[in-house]
Amino acid sequence: MRQGLLRGPTQTGPHKRDPVRFGYVGGPISVEHRVNEQIRAREVRLVGPEGEQVGVVPLERALQLAAEVDLDLVEVAPMARPPVCKLMDFGKFKYESALKAREARRNQQQTVIKEMKLRPKIDPHDYETKKGHVMRFLKAGDKVKVTIMFRGREQSRPELGFRLLRRLEDEISELGYVEASARQDGRNMVMVIAPHKTIRTGRGSGRSREEGSSGSGSGTGERSSEEPSTT
Repeated sequence: MRQGLLRGPTQTGPHKRDPVRFGYVGGPISVEHRVNEQIRAREVRLVGPEGEQVGVVPLERALQLAAEVDLDLVEVAPMARPPVCKLMDFGKFKYESALKAREARRNQQQTVIKEMKLRPKIDPHDYETKKGHVMRFLKAGDKVKVTIMFRGREQSRPELGFRLLRRLEDEISELGYVEASARQDGRNMVMVIAPHKTIRTGRGSGRSREEGSSGSGSGTGERSSEEPSTT
């Protein structure tokens, strides 16, 4: 039975001799590592503490070498045949891995997309109010999806929407730039404005802490928040 496992799966087709696909020569690194006596293989491909290749040795010999240098024998690629094990300080490895994961989470930045809706024949006062909202969103480091809503005969005059979006783009150019150009989407016209990189960087981790303390949740990805529109 052991011999059959070493030969790998007996399948036909283009992947018959693909060792990585079937995992009998190499494989992905495991998240949960087996350590020392937890390792079940009879022999392992041993890697030294500095990354040097020792070769294929019996498990008993690998454990003996680990004990001689006061390190742990850690199975880092259990799907390989034979499994790949490395000599390391497992406690230090887990601690450093946890620090790296924590730092990665700290450096992750949540992208928020706000939405602002306008009409092609918007009142000047309403336009200034909505432009103020867009500027506030950009200063906070958020992207803004600007939507022009056409009704009735307005749909036959898309140039009104393009003209309004171009005006808005010019007037907020100091705070942001057009990430997605204006395009017709059914009866609407959509444009996405993103803040300049200096503004996004300036948002800093203080906002993340503020969002966390207010119970708004954490994580990455994009979420849309729509500003109530006035007609």
